[in-house]
Amino acid sequence: MGNADSVVAQKRLARFRPDERPVIEGIFDRLRGTGSSVSSAKTGRVLSLEMLKMTMGKMASESMIKRVFQGMHSIDPGVPLSPGDGIIHEQLVIFLADILRGTAEERAPLVLAMAEGAKATATTTEQIRDFMEDLVSAAVQTLAHRGHLRAWQPDRMGDEPQGVKLLAEQLTSELKSSDQNMCDIPCLEDWLFRIPAVAMFLELLIGEGLGVGLPSRPPPTLLPLCRYAPWSDLRCLLNIPLLMFLSPQLPAGHSAPWRLLFSTNIHGESFTRLVGNCKSKGQTVMLVKDTKGHIFGGFVSQSWEAKPQFQGEFRKKNYNAYSYALQLIFLLLFALGDSRCFLFSVFPYMRVFTCTGYNDHYMYLNQGQQTLPNGLANKTWRN
Repeated sequence: MGNADSVVAQKRLARFRPDERPVIEGIFDRLRGTGSSVSSAKTGRVLSLEMLKMTMGKMASESMIKRVFQGMHSIDPGVPLSPGDGIIHEQLVIFLADILRGTAEERAPLVLAMAEGAKATATTTEQIRDFMEDLVSAAVQTLAHRGHLRAWQPDRMGDEPQGVKLLAEQLTSELKSSDQNMCDIPCLEDWLFRIPAVAMFLELLIGEGLGVGLPSRPPPTLLPLCRYAPWSDLRCLLNIPLLMFLSPQLPAGHSAPWRLLFSTNIHGESFTRLVGNCKSKGQTVMLVKDTKGHIFGGFVSQSWEAKPQFQGEFRKKNYNAYSYALQLIFLLLFALGDSRCFLFSVFPYMRVFTCTGYNDHYMYLNQGQQTLPNGLANKTWRN
């Protein structure tokens, strides 16, 4: 960029490493090249909506691409704009910097423009939910198109369109809107600051959709690795949006690989086999569908062990009267499960319910008893 170019764009460009700046600056001409079928005499030195569609068409719906275009078009680059509704080079640079390297304060106006339009000062929660449905769907499409599904097979998994709607609703539910369900810039700033998933989905879509390959910033990892699942025999309740929702809630995040321990499709409905397959296997996620179609589950932070008491954190103050050796025995017997355990619902809505600390009854697994309860429990309390 020369001295005559936008000062705002130059400052945004400075956020990238010196070796990355030519990549960012070169995206404009590369995207215009993909639209070579559109007359350059008509478009001039601008990026058109049709050019964006040709680049992003396999990773986002037409409505989401239009939203991206609106976000770019809403930017004031600090230099005169070209006639018409095309995107100039400086607008694209600022947009990329704010999406890939920006703050919640810088992303909020872009989200507002993508949800409502370039001139909007506020929007409704319904419009944000519609925007999030488009964005979540685009993130899922991008993962599939770029080969980032990490061995998950959507065709053998749950209802993906339903998962998109549920995840969009869950993310939108975190908005702290006014009584009239209106969201202005401060509301969106607060939301983006508290809910990092929105920025991650945007970063994935823009980075991968526009082919922004930055060595210092690989695409965000949104899914855990599926290490083992007999997909030919399995019909999984999980879907990709649900994995995108659950994985960040886990202590290990996306880093711990997942493997199937038990499924009624494959292993039958024997509780004894369930216990045998799940004992001493480390952290586990349970997913259940009841006869009314509700889907829910829980995460347990330590291995299941069959015993006639809840498995919870060891509270030393309860055992001070015992010798140190006996305290260690109590620890080994009872210290299973901790406050990282949580429950969640999937359908009819996605929510996480964490513990309140009311007690330390986090996990229970038992069978073969005549006087004590048999069964499995992951007991937490809603905040």
